[in-house]
Amino acid sequence: MSLHAVRVRDLRPDDPTDAESVVRVRRAALPFLVTTPAGVAFELGSAHPSARYRLLVAETADGRTVGTAQVGLAHDSPEPGRSYVNAYVDPAHRALGAGTALLRAAEGHLAAQGAVDVYAWVLDEPAHRAFAERHGYRASRSAHFLRLDLAAAALPPLPDVLPAGVELRPASAFADDPRPLYEADAEATADEPGDVPAELDDYQEWLDGVWHDPTLDHGLTSVALVDGTVAAFSAARTDGRTRYSSAMTGTRRAFRGRGLAKLAKTDSLRRARAAGYTEAFTGNDAGNEPMLAINAWFGYEVCATETRFTKRLGGASR
Repeated sequence: MSLHAVRVRDLRPDDPTDAESVVRVRRAALPFLVTTPAGVAFELGSAHPSARYRLLVAETADGRTVGTAQVGLAHDSPEPGRSYVNAYVDPAHRALGAGTALLRAAEGHLAAQGAVDVYAWVLDEPAHRAFAERHGYRASRSAHFLRLDLAAAALPPLPDVLPAGVELRPASAFADDPRPLYEADAEATADEPGDVPAELDDYQEWLDGVWHDPTLDHGLTSVALVDGTVAAFSAARTDGRTRYSSAMTGTRRAFRGRGLAKLAKTDSLRRARAAGYTEAFTGNDAGNEPMLAINAWFGYEVCATETRFTKRLGGASR
């Protein structure tokens, strides 16, 4: 089938079946993601205006969604001109031209918004890498998806007595004032390895785009405090049924090296299993050795690897 048989359009936010189709494609293409229709709708609705964010859908002539892409400017990066496109195509409907059509639409949009470099996560498999290279992308750093059989895992116990001054609370305990969690997230995010650095410097944007995300489970997100100060956290996202994902586990600089991230993650995982979740996923940059070691200690195993590819958009210059 030719490229012309695939049409690319924006997701229709008022059509719930559109979000459901995006979830179906993402799960088929990358089953290690925890995604829900409510999360997809929120993703689009909460995007910062400066991101020029678009959620693209590729569909066949008969209206079947076969691909989707997240497209936007990395507005939270301290380095201007950076952008991203993450495209997903249903494995059952490849070779229809959906991936090429999505990239074409995405790159056109990003170039029109002044983007210079575009980054894309690509599953580390020969066909996917070849596709990226054919379209002018070159490989950068990699990251791993990890999976834990939560139902059967031998999770470490929580200590009978926590270290002096340390306490564990769910994120829901901060419902009236989540700013301490924002401050911890901002510090951990600034130190996270990656080729597109990010800065969280807008509390309201964090509230709108992170705290209120319907996939973020405040009850299963665990926070470790030291003498009343937020020191570490393990954020949990879920599909509301069986799938749990560690969205971010981090420790503030002044409290690192004390095992607090392990403590928070142990608490979150144990409560997630008690709540009926059976699969746990997470992702780590391939160079993030401390978190890879922590996750291996829990029993997580690498289930897939992605490589971030980058491309200088045509005509762009610095």
